[in-house]
Amino acid sequence: MTRKERYRAVVEWFSENVPAAKSELHYDNAFQLLVAVILSAQCTDKRVNMTTPAIFEKYPDPASMAAASFEELYPLVKSISYPNSKTAHLIGMAEKLISDFDGQVPSDMDALQSLPGVGQKTASVIASIVYNQPKIAVDTHVFRVSHRLGLSDGKTPEAVQKDLEGNIPVAKRAISHHWLILHGRYTCTARNPKCASCGLAPSCRQFAKENSSSL
Repeated sequence: MTRKERYRAVVEWFSENVPAAKSELHYDNAFQLLVAVILSAQCTDKRVNMTTPAIFEKYPDPASMAAASFEELYPLVKSISYPNSKTAHLIGMAEKLISDFDGQVPSDMDALQSLPGVGQKTASVIASIVYNQPKIAVDTHVFRVSHRLGLSDGKTPEAVQKDLEGNIPVAKRAISHHWLILHGRYTCTARNPKCASCGLAPSCRQFAKENSSSL
């Protein structure tokens, strides 16, 4: 199977079997999603969803969060990984939204990445979910699944993102992030992937390699 054929098969399977994939983070607006995604770095969505309600209640918008002190916000963030840096990032992000963007979450990738705590992955998530831009954020799940399926051999998340965005149709890119991340979270897991029940097995390079070597 060529890479082009593999991409076509993977997109077709997801389109048919997972037509409504979406983020598992809980949020009501762009600002809340930005907070949640910053907190989710090297942390589970489940833990983030347990933490954000109290944060959103006390700091419902950029202005209230920008006015918070580190000592006020930290207790609400401390159960998350890297709480010190993430607390500082959240306050800095909110301050910059107020000072540079009239309190609105920008849609431009460069503008998003100018915010404290926002790198390419987080910016791509916001751009794709909030603004429906054809961006595919690459986290550890997307990176792993892309390599196993044979969609990319990129050595970095940026290289994998370039491959995915270069081969997946524009209209399918925003949802592809969710397809791949959920597949990695529940089926193509880091340990003991559920290959026997995976609908993508016929298109998977790793599955084909392992089965051909066992014959």
